[in-house]
Amino acid sequence: MSRDAPIHSLPKSVKASYQHSSKLASSSSNPRPQKEPLPLESRRPQGDGGRRKREYVPQKGSGGHAVLLTLYRQSLVPGTKGFMFKNELQTEAQPLCDKSFTVPDLGSKYTAWSSVTTLIQKELLLKTHNPARYSLTELGLDLAERLHEEEKGRGEGLGAKGKDERCVAKGTEEGSATVDLTADEDEEEDERDVCGPADVVPASTTWAPSQGSASRDMDQAQRSQTVDVDRAAKGVSLSPGSYDIVLCVDFIETTGGKQELVKELQRNGVNFDIRKLHVGDFLWVARERVTPVPGQLRPPPGRELVLDYIIERKRIDDLCGSIMDGRFKEQKFRLKRCGLHKPIYLVEECGSAGAHLSLPESTLQQAIINTQVVDGFFVKRVQDVKESAAYLTVMTRHLEKLYQNRTIICRSRELEGDGEPEARRQEKASCSLMSFNEFNQGAVKNKCQTVREVFARQLMQISGLSGDKAVAVLEHYSTVSSLLKAYDQCPSEADKEKLLSNIKYGKLKRNLGPALSRTVYQLYCTQGPLS
Repeated sequence: MSRDAPIHSLPKSVKASYQHSSKLASSSSNPRPQKEPLPLESRRPQGDGGRRKREYVPQKGSGGHAVLLTLYRQSLVPGTKGFMFKNELQTEAQPLCDKSFTVPDLGSKYTAWSSVTTLIQKELLLKTHNPARYSLTELGLDLAERLHEEEKGRGEGLGAKGKDERCVAKGTEEGSATVDLTADEDEEEDERDVCGPADVVPASTTWAPSQGSASRDMDQAQRSQTVDVDRAAKGVSLSPGSYDIVLCVDFIETTGGKQELVKELQRNGVNFDIRKLHVGDFLWVARERVTPVPGQLRPPPGRELVLDYIIERKRIDDLCGSIMDGRFKEQKFRLKRCGLHKPIYLVEECGSAGAHLSLPESTLQQAIINTQVVDGFFVKRVQDVKESAAYLTVMTRHLEKLYQNRTIICRSRELEGDGEPEARRQEKASCSLMSFNEFNQGAVKNKCQTVREVFARQLMQISGLSGDKAVAVLEHYSTVSSLLKAYDQCPSEADKEKLLSNIKYGKLKRNLGPALSRTVYQLYCTQGPLS
């Protein structure tokens, strides 16, 4: 057997002594005052029976890699809260990831955020509270620190190379009267090399090797966040020709064999974007046109304002199912409260698919008519997916022409005046629009709800009590407690039953009526509050 044979091929009697002698030789010839960290590939915990178990290390550019680095760098900032919410974590980690955290690839239902489940299963990430808070475990902190040191090592290697080149350049010019005007520029480039290109890693996610640097990074992060908020909610004005009208498609409409609609839009040459919408299936945004910045890989993101039109698409069989399970009322209520004033219901007849339904056709037709007449939605009926795509194409062309000569400004829902006349609000809405981020975050379905919102959902479970009627009741009694107090102040049972009968609702200002008022009283006072 040769001297250079691999250790696993040596006889058992020789193997132990060979390992022991080699260990002594290495320790005597190469004494180490401090233990050096091993590379990530060689750090594998011991499994059962002494076998090495491969450690999970997320690939660079993946969602898990970006999440670990972001949480670790955030922990280096003095005064940190020790956790991050989902929205801020996605925002900070996105520049470090090759895929989107919110929008899946075409034909897929998974995003980069799906890797968070793996991190939790591997006990690297901890998810607590509601809304969810994400923080690193001990194992996750150790792995994230090593990932951070690897990134830092790459950056220092690039920075040392640039520094040597500058020293050579300055040495050749020593003694001359020429001033090196590129020194500051090179230093800035070296600082960017530490963390990657300037457009990939923002100031809020830079690593902090010292307390002073961390303090500066925190200040930069706060300033950048403030600037982003101000740009999104204050003083945004887009003049004619400075923005494009873009159709936004909910990613659910592109999964599960629904790619036909997207293909039709592509054939029609529609400028569209696929993203996650928390309410509705289609809407339009005015996206600011931006020019690429020299030295950056990608152009800066353009500001987006949401036009006043939103579409909910329903196949006739889906409409039947939503009526039966109660989603139909809730979806209409959320569409009316989302802040956009022109909701549209797009109903697909689906040909023979409508012949085998759980509800009679007359019930479905009545529901569609009520949506248009009572709820005030515009209802568009089409036969199939191709006609739906054609309608979306025509609507996009119409909105492009409608807004081609308009200057639009950003408005905030919180600053809208409830006392303004409806006609005045409709007139202002044509040129005053919400930012997309404010709209989409305000439409989150499972966010924390107020007592008023829970009371509204309870009222809408009562048969015959629509969204308009629930809103009318809330204007007089915003909580269950206030309604029960009003019942207690009534002198007789008859007065209690008629308490809500004269409340006006809807555009026509009709009364709720004694029958519905009696039903609410019986449910809340006789049987107790709805669950």
